Amino acid sequence: MKILIVDDTKTEQIILTSLLKKLGHKVICGENGTQAIALYQSHNPDLILLDVIMPEMDGHEAARRIRSLSGDWIPIIFLSGRVHAADIAAGIEAGGDDYLTKPVDHTVLTAKVHAMQRIAAMRHQLIKVTSELEEANTALQRLAHIDSLTGLTNRRHLDAHLTNMVATCAKTKQPLSVIMIDVDYFKRYNDTYGHPAGDSCLKKIAKVLKRTVTRPCDMTARYGGEEFSVILPDTPLNGAKHVAETIRSNIEKLSIPHTGSPDFNKVTASFGVASLVPEPDCENHHLLHKADKALYEAKENGRNQVSCG
Repeated sequence: MKILIVDDTKTEQIILTSLLKKLGHKVICGENGTQAIALYQSHNPDLILLDVIMPEMDGHEAARRIRSLSGDWIPIIFLSGRVHAADIAAGIEAGGDDYLTKPVDHTVLTAKVHAMQRIAAMRHQLIKVTSELEEANTALQRLAHIDSLTGLTNRRHLDAHLTNMVATCAKTKQPLSVIMIDVDYFKRYNDTYGHPAGDSCLKKIAKVLKRTVTRPCDMTARYGGEEFSVILPDTPLNGAKHVAETIRSNIEKLSIPHTGSPDFNKVTASFGVASLVPEPDCENHHLLHKADKALYEAKENGRNQVSCG
């Protein structure tokens, strides 16, 4: 355990340091309240032994200032020749956790340090558990936003993100584009090759989306079933159309066999693109509806193509 001793008496420092080092502790020493605060901040001790009566700044004031700083609660044991109840109460009120009278009894000090060591161990364990819980919660939050099959954003998070982007682009007067994607004849693909193959196909398409759409501000999502969606902030219609055409071409280049596709004999996808500069009262479903309508036109016009709404 790392222990900070603050006492203006060198003899007392030497005696306490010798005892604590024999018990296996690391010791740091200071001579006044100002040093106590500085050493606390620079060394982050597990325990502070703090003399009450010191020049410049007494132990009570030093304790109050230490308690006002951000950070973990470090046990403070006051050292003083005063043994009156009022003195002890004042020490506890100032932020102390225990009180030892001078001259310090070594047996009592050893017992109290052992007790504080148990507290320090529990504190470190609590910090560790808290950190692990925070990491677990972060992971759970991430999983709540992710489609388990493809690793893309799921529809729920996409809808929330699109709402935010509509509001943001309405303020900045920048265009917001959406691409809706539907894998052509996917039900026939599942019927022909089986659902495991269908899942594999969707994963490959998801990888194409991840490779193609790389700006941090953009979002790719599995919208549902064999449908995907891409959100492109600060992107006009022509730019979004170019992104959609690149994705379409890259999916076709996968050359995944699909005998159930009467026109292409391989897996392809159809795309609907929509773009607008949102008004303050614009809702996200307006943009999705435009993109979905364009997607319908792409499918009606022969599939494996990009249509703009």
